[in-house]
Amino acid sequence: MSISRSERCATWQTPRILFDRTILPKVVNKSEGHQVALARNLRGLKNFRRSTGTAASLGKRGRSVSPGAATDIPHSEAQWATSRPHEAALSKRRFESWRPWLVNLTLIFSDVLLAFLVWEVAVMIQGVLGRGPLSEAVVVGVAPVVTVWIGSRALLGLYPGYGLDHVEQLRRQTYALLATLTITTTFLVALQVGHLVSRLALALAFASLLVLAPLARHAIKRVMLRVGIWGKPVVIVGSGEQGGRVATLLEKEWGLGYNPVAVFGGHPTSSDRRSDLRTDEKSLSDAIALAREHGIDSIIFAMPHTRREHVAKLVAWASLKFRHVTVIPNLEGITNSAVVARNFAGLFGVEMRHNLLNPSVRRAKRALDIVATLVGGVLVLPLIVLLAVLVWLESGGSVFYRAERMGRDREMFSCLKFRTMVPDAEAVLQKMLEEDADVREQYLKYHKLREDPRVTRVGRFLRKTSLDELPQLWNVLRGEMSLVGPRPYLPRESTQIGITQSEILRVYPGITGPWQVGGRNNTSFQERVRIDAYYVRNWSLWLDLVILARTVRTLVLERGAY
Repeated sequence: MSISRSERCATWQTPRILFDRTILPKVVNKSEGHQVALARNLRGLKNFRRSTGTAASLGKRGRSVSPGAATDIPHSEAQWATSRPHEAALSKRRFESWRPWLVNLTLIFSDVLLAFLVWEVAVMIQGVLGRGPLSEAVVVGVAPVVTVWIGSRALLGLYPGYGLDHVEQLRRQTYALLATLTITTTFLVALQVGHLVSRLALALAFASLLVLAPLARHAIKRVMLRVGIWGKPVVIVGSGEQGGRVATLLEKEWGLGYNPVAVFGGHPTSSDRRSDLRTDEKSLSDAIALAREHGIDSIIFAMPHTRREHVAKLVAWASLKFRHVTVIPNLEGITNSAVVARNFAGLFGVEMRHNLLNPSVRRAKRALDIVATLVGGVLVLPLIVLLAVLVWLESGGSVFYRAERMGRDREMFSCLKFRTMVPDAEAVLQKMLEEDADVREQYLKYHKLREDPRVTRVGRFLRKTSLDELPQLWNVLRGEMSLVGPRPYLPRESTQIGITQSEILRVYPGITGPWQVGGRNNTSFQERVRIDAYYVRNWSLWLDLVILARTVRTLVLERGAY
């Protein structure tokens, strides 16, 4: 029996943890209200000995085992766990010592290989176009340019890039490439050898790296994840269920490179603050012991509701043992991804930047919408004509469906779509809601029906592939929508959006958005509202580019729309 990633993530929040001998066991050991969960990422760990001398071991597949249940363990495995714990720990520590070097070398090698391949393709294209061969000086100069590019990426923290989300990685990779282009151009002008360089080959090479480098980095990280070398181990100390939530999030967002190997959480039986402190100190003590044994240098405190003095004491102790200490504060719903730490003469502050209030950035977003829509519209125009013909042939009547939606600042506009339903669809819906309680419950939760009898055959295909939204490119050109943004809400949904309505309606609705590429239609209406509000708070051009790239992947690989 194997356990899926989603099932493994879910086990962080349960007191009983599933085990599977094909992955690293998770071990639960409770004593005096204390809980520790060892994760699958320490693959060589078979036995964790507490400072009290007790041990919790791996039991049979799918079962959790108490310290005294050694009889449930196969003899050979039990003997391995008890007779060679120090050898296993030593082997694991050796692996952890050279893992960072292996990850960095792999990333650097892949980037160098990609750069030279891109350059070779650019030279081939130049030859095909009849521009002639390159000079020897240009060929020799490729290696220094690649070196500058690799050095720029290293200075921006992209090797290995742990803790950087997709948006921040894209931003830094773009800055590294622009810095390399600037340095290269400066040297060509200073050395007066610009006439020897093919501008076509140079433009093709840098443009290709701009697109391919982020994609290649994602692919390489996924390969390293599968072979078990991507990421660094971290331990988590959390209060209540916070530790489990953080571990689940890190398991899901594997690209961050934080592998939670243990979650320590205190569950005191009294409300005495001194009891809380003693329990958390015991958790931290066990975390330090585990980190010392296995060479772990990173710890995360997930204690947002704990008193500041309490957390400060724990962090001061942890800073003596861990190189990287992260504290998750109680600022949910207040801060965004564009925060900057400020030091006001010893007083710590967090500055939040709201990009939507920057007129120049808004103009850049509008420029991106127009350019991408014009280029993409020309490419998909034959497809739009074909789909329009199919819709008309199946059910006749109007090809397009116009629906009133709330736009920016609550301005109403007609949102265009290919018609995917039978005529009088609204009247049919009202009748279904009145007659069927299950249908009514589903529509109230998702504002859609999974098995909607009003949808035509062509309409079902259009919805499943999201091609029914192609006519909204016209809304983008008219300035009523954006390529990326919150979903366009119906006027009757105004009251259900709640207090975040003013925040969400600050921007133009989008053809695609974070909830479409995240959960598609498997998310509830309130969850979509929360995701849209998060998008508005954290908006940036880099986030839009990431969502556009994910939209292509979602359309090609997933089928979550209905």
